[in-house]
Amino acid sequence: MNNIDIANLIFPEVSISTDEIFARYPKRNLKEGQMVTRFAPSPTGLVHIGNFFQAFISYNIAKNTDGVLFLRIEDTDRKREKVEAKKVLYDVLDNFEMKFDEYQTLDGEDVGDYGPYVQSQRVEIYKAFAKKLVSEGKAFPCFCKKTEGKEDVLKLRETKFSEDDEKEYDPCRDLSYEEIKKHIENGDSFAIRLKTKNQGNERIKFNDLIKGELEAKANAKDFVILKSDGTPPYPFAHAIDDTLMGTTIVVRGEEYIASTPAHIELFEALGFKQIQYCHNPLIYKLNELGNRRKISKRYDPESNMMYFCENGYPKEAVFEYLLNMINSGFEIWRKNNPDKSWKEFKFKPSQITTVAPIFDLVKLNDISKNVIVGICGEELYKNWLEWAKVYDIELSKVLEKERDKFVAVCKMDRDGKPKPRKDIFNYAMMKEKFHYFFSSPVTFAIEEQDKEKANEFLDAYRKDFKMPASNEEWFENVKTLAGEMGYATDNKLYKANPEQFKGNVAKVCEFVRLAITGEKDSPTLFTIMEILGEEEVKERLNIRF
Repeated sequence: MNNIDIANLIFPEVSISTDEIFARYPKRNLKEGQMVTRFAPSPTGLVHIGNFFQAFISYNIAKNTDGVLFLRIEDTDRKREKVEAKKVLYDVLDNFEMKFDEYQTLDGEDVGDYGPYVQSQRVEIYKAFAKKLVSEGKAFPCFCKKTEGKEDVLKLRETKFSEDDEKEYDPCRDLSYEEIKKHIENGDSFAIRLKTKNQGNERIKFNDLIKGELEAKANAKDFVILKSDGTPPYPFAHAIDDTLMGTTIVVRGEEYIASTPAHIELFEALGFKQIQYCHNPLIYKLNELGNRRKISKRYDPESNMMYFCENGYPKEAVFEYLLNMINSGFEIWRKNNPDKSWKEFKFKPSQITTVAPIFDLVKLNDISKNVIVGICGEELYKNWLEWAKVYDIELSKVLEKERDKFVAVCKMDRDGKPKPRKDIFNYAMMKEKFHYFFSSPVTFAIEEQDKEKANEFLDAYRKDFKMPASNEEWFENVKTLAGEMGYATDNKLYKANPEQFKGNVAKVCEFVRLAITGEKDSPTLFTIMEILGEEEVKERLNIRF
């Protein structure tokens, strides 16, 4: 009996040939320079910022070359897959308007000619290629497994290999047809392993689009290409899917560099053209001592892309920050092109940083402030409302009911101002930031020693209060009353002789601001008063600290 007989024995249900499969996936008709990239996440319950980082690089490579970007769901690891995880993934991608040329909808409809775009629906394909490798003597069924009183022979072999570089073949790689048949008749489960051709002392060179030429120890392990449940681990599925789907560049984390020699051997065994790899650096954070560590879903809420959705960061701010981490030249480009879209910034894979970027939430917030400050009041209101409809239903009802009021709030110190305020970096903070528009303040940022003076001034101010017609009129009224009550109306005079006055005009303006907003700092107070209306302002001036 030969290898073809063994292949037919262990894969009796596989009737389709690899040639027939290739006929289903014709070569893409690409123009010169066009690249095909993909985002291939595993649905595990969250979208990690590191994975999204890769997706964003893939997106830019495809779009910068007028190429193709497709989404492939790698769901063959049942232990990691979680219920509803796919919907979470799609929600994040939708929130950031990450548009794919090819994908599968949540309803299971494939959009594109190279599907199915979900790996669990491609098992027949993997089995056909595994059968081919077995029939060529390049792969074999392995019946080894952990049982009580019996060591895992493969782990023993790998440990020995790592310690002294001695080759020790898997004991199942040379089983005869009769031995394999007996195992199958006994109902023994088996995995399919690639029969490595290496001896353990070879070196291999390969090119990385970011890091250039790399060298590593060649693979010398008979690694699994098909698990006992018939599903493939990442290396086998990746080689087959990215070849059939016409991927030209695979973007993945640099943790895969160590296993690249095994992947290259697999491509050679399958007779596939080697795909280009783009190993991006991993994202780190600084701990309390200033030491680097990988950003972690356990310790860092911002490692989950839903963090930015739930907190209402504009997608443009997140994209701009990611570009800062991808390419140090983006920051200079942005300064020189303040009004251009980030989409106009072009970069090549070779221009991606080789240094692991440090995630800095403070810097992201600063970038987000710059993005939000460039949004007009009407659009800011719309964005705030759309966020609230998803993450704060009660707030959305208030915003819709009092639309004119909150459009005016969003326009404060923004539209037409030469230097608009930069104090908002996400939509989640706006309710608290503008809390005094929802209800009268209940806490006040006033020092104990100022309370008596504040009450005295407010008692006089509210007696004949009428809503002024302009900010200038409001200030003159306050200034006049302040002078009558012993406050300095000339700041230079006050600085020269502070002991002669109760305070200055700035101090009494602060008293009014505290009564109306509870805060020492706010957008233009007259604008706030206009939005609240005369009756509400009168009511708030009745406060006693």
